[in-house]
Formats: sequence, structure tokens, C-alpha cells
Amino acid sequence: MPVTLSEAAARHVTRYLGKRGKGIGVRLGVRTTGCSGLAYTLEYVDELASEDVVFEEHGVRVLVDPKSMAYIDGTQLDYVREGLNEGFRFNNPNERDKCGCGESFRV
Repeated sequence: MPVTLSEAAARHVTRYLGKRGKGIGVRLGVRTTGCSGLAYTLEYVDELASEDVVFEEHGVRVLVDPKSMAYIDGTQLDYVREGLNEGFRFNNPNERDKCGCGESFRV
């Protein structure tokens, strides 16, 4: 399944890349950490890596390294505002559990 972006996330990424003045998209991945085992990583990208798996949604590229793909396959990256807080939300169908602080997850 593809990794997708909501329209709100695509607008935010496009706006940020415009302010930054460079970049080709965002890289989504996972790293080992936290009480549940895995945490998401998200960074703006200036160049493709040869091993990147590339998805495009609403004109924005999402790059994923092959090792992370098994954990985030089918994930939708959203951008939400709740009261005074705003940020990216990961809607991952593979998540079985999240830690209490929301920083890490388990598949």
C-alpha cells in the first residue's frame, strides 16, 4: 500500500519548502526508541537517495527508506490543528499500541 499525504499535510509541506527555498519533499521513516519500541522520523529532503521508495500525493513527494516501509506501509501523514497545538499526525493501520506520551508505537 502507498504512503499518502492528506491535503492539509501537502499544503503545509509545500508552504514550508517554499519558505525554505529548496527541497523535493519529505522523508518518513522509523527509528528504535521509546517505551513502545519505534518512533516516527520526518525530515525535509533536498536529494533522492538511490534506495528511497517514492510516493507522490497532491504534488508532494514522500520518500521512505526500504527498512521503514514494513512498519509504515499504508500510513497517511496528516497535518492537524487542535486548539493552540498543530503538527503532523501519523495514521498508521499497522500500529497495535502507542505509549502513554504518544512518542512511540508498536506494530
